[in-house]
Amino acid sequence: MKIGLDVGSTTIKCVVLDDNNQILYQSYERHYSQITEKMAELLTKIQKEIVKGKQTLLTVSGSAGMGISQTCKLPFIQEVYATRVAVGKLIPDADVIIELGGEDAKILFLSGGTEVRMNGTCAGGTGAFIDQMATLLNIPLDEMNRLAKQYEKIYTIASRCGVFAKSDVQPLLNQGARKSDISASIFAAVANQTIAGLAQGRKIDGKVIYLGGPLTFLSQLRESFDHALQTKGICPENSLYYVAIGAALSSGIETDLDTALESIKAYGTTANFLSIPPLFENQEEYDEFKRRHAECRVPRGNAETYEGDAYLGIDAGSTTVKAVLLGKDGEVLDSIYKGNSGNPVPIIREYLLSLYNKYPKIQIAAGAVTGYGEELLKNAFNIDFGIVETVAHFTAAKCFLPNVDFVIDIGGQDMKCFKIHNGAIDNIFLNEACSSGCGSFLQTFANTLGYDIEDFAKLGLFAKHPVDLGSRCTVFMNSQVKQAQKDGATTEDISAGLSVSVVKNAIYKVIRAASAEELGRNIVVQGGTFLNDAVLRIFENELGVHVSRPDISGLMGAYGAGIYAKNRSTGESTIIKKDELENFQHEVKVTSCGRCSNNCRLTINVFGGGARRFIGGNRCEKPVTKRSSSDELNMYAFKLQTLRSYQPVKGKRGQIGLPMGLNMYELLPFWHTFFTQLGFEVVLSPLSSRELYIEGQHTIPSDTVCFPAKLMHGHVQALIDQGIENIFYPCMSYNFDEGLGDNHYNCPVVAYYPEVISANMSAPDGLHFIHDYVGIHRKHDFPIKMHGVLAKYFDGISLSEIKKAAKAAYNEYDNYLARIHEKGDRMIAQAQKEHRQIIVLSGRPYHLDPEINHGIDKLIISLGAAVISEDVLSCKVHRFPTAVLNQWTYHSRLYAAAKYIGDKPDMNLVQLVSFGCGVDAITTDEVRRILEENGKIYTQIKIDEITNLGTVKIRLRSLFAALES
Repeated sequence: MKIGLDVGSTTIKCVVLDDNNQILYQSYERHYSQITEKMAELLTKIQKEIVKGKQTLLTVSGSAGMGISQTCKLPFIQEVYATRVAVGKLIPDADVIIELGGEDAKILFLSGGTEVRMNGTCAGGTGAFIDQMATLLNIPLDEMNRLAKQYEKIYTIASRCGVFAKSDVQPLLNQGARKSDISASIFAAVANQTIAGLAQGRKIDGKVIYLGGPLTFLSQLRESFDHALQTKGICPENSLYYVAIGAALSSGIETDLDTALESIKAYGTTANFLSIPPLFENQEEYDEFKRRHAECRVPRGNAETYEGDAYLGIDAGSTTVKAVLLGKDGEVLDSIYKGNSGNPVPIIREYLLSLYNKYPKIQIAAGAVTGYGEELLKNAFNIDFGIVETVAHFTAAKCFLPNVDFVIDIGGQDMKCFKIHNGAIDNIFLNEACSSGCGSFLQTFANTLGYDIEDFAKLGLFAKHPVDLGSRCTVFMNSQVKQAQKDGATTEDISAGLSVSVVKNAIYKVIRAASAEELGRNIVVQGGTFLNDAVLRIFENELGVHVSRPDISGLMGAYGAGIYAKNRSTGESTIIKKDELENFQHEVKVTSCGRCSNNCRLTINVFGGGARRFIGGNRCEKPVTKRSSSDELNMYAFKLQTLRSYQPVKGKRGQIGLPMGLNMYELLPFWHTFFTQLGFEVVLSPLSSRELYIEGQHTIPSDTVCFPAKLMHGHVQALIDQGIENIFYPCMSYNFDEGLGDNHYNCPVVAYYPEVISANMSAPDGLHFIHDYVGIHRKHDFPIKMHGVLAKYFDGISLSEIKKAAKAAYNEYDNYLARIHEKGDRMIAQAQKEHRQIIVLSGRPYHLDPEINHGIDKLIISLGAAVISEDVLSCKVHRFPTAVLNQWTYHSRLYAAAKYIGDKPDMNLVQLVSFGCGVDAITTDEVRRILEENGKIYTQIKIDEITNLGTVKIRLRSLFAALES
């Protein structure tokens, strides 16, 4: 008997083979972290019912099986090799294997050179990720699969982080998007994440095999992979058991099951894990802690006896809905704190009806709403005011600590921290790449271990040996928790350890504080997560400072909104009355805008039979206002329009394609003029889109390179698909020397990415991909260099022709910059005449691309400001000393623009930063230093293929609120 055990991160799979390698027994079940117990139970059953005293060969495999096999001296085989053995036996002509497990994802290339690609630092896009999404949607996995068959729209959802993806899904739920569309979008995100993140430039073709639980049980997930790969993969019989089958086939050492069972049962009986000191040494210490924090209390009132005006505050968060009713003196009369189940509308309707019915002597004089569902609820119930989250929380914090200088709020999926300077929010920290330290992080583990969150949090207060888990990806943390359990950690130890991870993630990943003094001495903590005394205790211990936690910590957003409504009340609220609430109707429709190239996917919420509506998913106000938002004071729109005016001109030498990305966004006038003068018809790739990105994603070799670089694969592919036989995309170490820095390098990605494209994209026969090194900064040498380059690909181009074309190209580039500077000056003058704020939206030339900037320029315009770019101002500044090696052209412009606005009261800077750009951190620090020296307000927005617009809006609206202050 050959026994193969696949001990995975969430399940145990087992097969028993006979002498002819036929399956006699197989089992698949979740172990719920009780790994050794399940193994012992399973082997005991096999021993009694299958083996019955026969010779046994046992081999263990799987991500959770190695430690057990080593300790218990059982044969072990690595799971990838086991898979290869099974596939070689059962499907010998397979070319590629895609396997998704509980926490791991693998692609095995079998033909054309064997190679394996596995997920490393992130477990996004795995089975546990899909489980979390199903929990968020509040539906079982089979229902999620069924709904996905009925989808109409695919939304863009991040699948890199199991928790952070909720920040994309939750607003969709709050805006009324269909669960069928969201389900299909989640599967599409998993497929794209796996392909782009693991294939890394190697093409997936031939006979593709799907293995693992998610791909076995979820037919629509397989459909998503088929669609992304443009193939038809095969999910074979027994696809769940291939690792176990491979382990069994590899068995060659006789195993005594009685001895093995004894070893397995003894495993994990002694504690062997890293721990930290207890949070509280005794009950007296905890009582003193509770007494100190009990002093921070909000005044309370009696709603039963209260008469007159009251003020409503609502916080529609990512996972919960909070609401408070305040009296004339800011006392809390009534409140709720509920899970939103993906839709806050029925909860608030029910709450308003209860207020009208229970307290007829109270008149709501004003209401305000904040949070993810702000616009939805404001339109649904005609609420008087909307307020950005940071301002709501700051307003509440001031009520408890007037001299507050730092506020940290940890919610369900987001973490907001902000510094206060001169009575205004001066700096904001938001979790933008990972949410492993937020409330749902603890909620997930509490549910996994069978506790509600309140009871689970209390367990850790007096843990003897809190587990030191660090601060990692939520999904990977599952493995560490399971390992700690196997090593003897109690549930109390794990509860305390997870609270430590929350705090460390906040301080060292989000705030990145070096010391408590850096944050301030007057700190207010809030958010539902800080109701956990363990989290609060660890936060104080880690920073070495006492903080203020209001007794309504979880209601602070709603309380701040209520105070805001009270301060701005006109005496009569617009909130809909009882009779309309009783007949309240809410309908949801999904469509595409089509009013510009963004083609935003819109969710239209209609309330009260058409009396009111809210449109979600739009990047600008066109769907709402039915008219184009004015681009009169939008330099990004002007630049893009100017660049798109360079149209193809028929020429004697045929077509040459330019991929419209990275530095081509600024050098297009130069190259278009140069090649047009030489007699080429210059063809540009289309504007970026999600579809264009997906077309090229399978050739991307690095998951960590910046999104603008990833897009170049799609642009080159688009030109190839158009039949363009000559594509020009040169390597350029240097940019033009503008005299602003110590040197004028291009960023390494911009400079040398043509080499990456050439090495990873297969070119059809006859294609000339011209990616030679050129230097446009050397005006005199350029024609000679280009003559040599073009002579390799084209006949009959003389040096004199190239010199003439080069002269025209340099002139056109100068003219283009002159038009930008002139238009920018006119925009500034008009904005100053109209008393508008001017936002310097700074970054790189490619941030003009709407697919990269996600319409952020239009969001700023909709807030009433003018938008100009950094190069409009950098030309007005002479070179000045900086605290860094100032050698990058685009960065030199940022420093110069920051310097220029120092004495301009109506100008502030927003910096766009691309994930994956290794030099951005230095740049950001120096830009911040230059601005802070001049007392300017600064905010930064990180750009990626998936940028959460809710987070962007928080940043931008907080910036404008600070400017108003």
